[in-house]
Amino acid sequence: MQGVVLTGDALTIDDLVAVARGGAPVQIASDAAARADRSRAAVQRMVDRGDVIYGVNTGFGRLASERIPADKIRELQRNLIRSHASGVGDPLPIDVVRAMMLLRANVLLRPTSGVRSLLAARLADLLNAGVHPIVPEQGSVGASGDLAPLSHMALALMGEGEVDVAAPAALQVAPRRSPAVAALTEAGIEPVKLEAKEGLAFINGTQAQSAILALLVHDGRDLWRTAHGAAAMSIEALLGTPVPFEQRIHDVRPHRGQHRSAQLLRELIEGSEIRESHREADPRVQDAYSLRCAPQILGSVGDAIEFAAGTVAVELNAATDNPLVFGEEVVSGGNFHGQPVALALDVLAIALTTLAGVAERRIERLVNPDLSQGLPPFLTNGAGLQSGMMMVQITAAALVAECRALCTPASVQSIPTDANQEDFVPMGMAAAFKTRRILANARRVVAAELLAACQALEYRKPLRPGRTVLDVYCRVREIVPPLVDDRPLTADLEAIAALVAREALV
Repeated sequence: MQGVVLTGDALTIDDLVAVARGGAPVQIASDAAARADRSRAAVQRMVDRGDVIYGVNTGFGRLASERIPADKIRELQRNLIRSHASGVGDPLPIDVVRAMMLLRANVLLRPTSGVRSLLAARLADLLNAGVHPIVPEQGSVGASGDLAPLSHMALALMGEGEVDVAAPAALQVAPRRSPAVAALTEAGIEPVKLEAKEGLAFINGTQAQSAILALLVHDGRDLWRTAHGAAAMSIEALLGTPVPFEQRIHDVRPHRGQHRSAQLLRELIEGSEIRESHREADPRVQDAYSLRCAPQILGSVGDAIEFAAGTVAVELNAATDNPLVFGEEVVSGGNFHGQPVALALDVLAIALTTLAGVAERRIERLVNPDLSQGLPPFLTNGAGLQSGMMMVQITAAALVAECRALCTPASVQSIPTDANQEDFVPMGMAAAFKTRRILANARRVVAAELLAACQALEYRKPLRPGRTVLDVYCRVREIVPPLVDDRPLTADLEAIAALVAREALV
């Protein structure tokens, strides 16, 4: 397996996914390590001179005016990690924790951090050994960085707290819980003793919320493509027209996502026998918006996903700790503030809710005999005696309603912290928590549309849909058979949702 080499300035979303989910090995570039160590040496010279440096020989936040004696500097960093490891709630999934570890290692290699390259190397060692800190998902406001989540990660690096052990080659296997010190000893990794500035540099940053955003962007892109497969299948089953997807329509409103969406829908429906069967006879002038305006709706979703992707692409290699080291000078700033990430997460939440909402509207048209262009009620021949796919639409409606409740922006919900020193905070982890839930819901709604649309195509046989729609149909039918008699549909919905989570079907 090809590994990922960290340099501090070249990490990509694909790299992150390869490490977080694929178990790709991680290495530290030697020149990046050398740059970091030179910066660390500059910090040490300042400390030896007795220069007053925030967080190095002062207290933190509201306590910045408190001077710390030279012989207490290491204790200060250790106490910082212990006191800030105060998160609550369920542990973050291992893929998120691995992404956090990778991001933190990458950022610590930047010469602005002023820490030993040893810290990044130790994180790489933990990743390669499959040792993952237990990181509670709640407790960060995302302002001075993700203080609580990153402190739990640093705690494990110090040999304290608990970890999950899961071999990188088998990350899907249930992990083994272990005390950190025992897991580090077993892996032959020596716990880190933090030097001046290193505790603060480790936890000032947006790496928890950014890790989740990067994974959500990756998954959102896949879901966006699959949603087009579901939409095109519904359009075919509902005898919709692809005329609104013609390129000249979208050339005069040149949003990039709209263009991409229309092109994808054209390709999906190309070669459709169903379309040819009603090309001349269809009396409708225009389809409903959920069909006709799919490029405009899904295109805007795609643009929002790419906005989030642009934000996280910057954040992956950004210096987000404080203070920052520039040569022989240490400067305090606010790059740890997570507002850009929180806003991107909120935008992504709204976009994925839109994707789910329009999919549910097409499901309604598929099961409603007043709207379905001759399909049987609820896609069953035994309507009345049988309920068919009635509950598929109801389940989708419930999920969409939850998404709409969750997509209220978190990034405007500031509550001041740290004795009002941190008087405007972005709540990035709250945004991340909600958007992860919305993504899971949206996958299930798209799965519901795929289930219903595949069933609807059974009633259009022997006519065949477009070639690419047929590919999607066959992929679904590999795991879910047609509905003949009523059966519980939970297993079908979850099986398709799991498929959608694993891969883009288009």
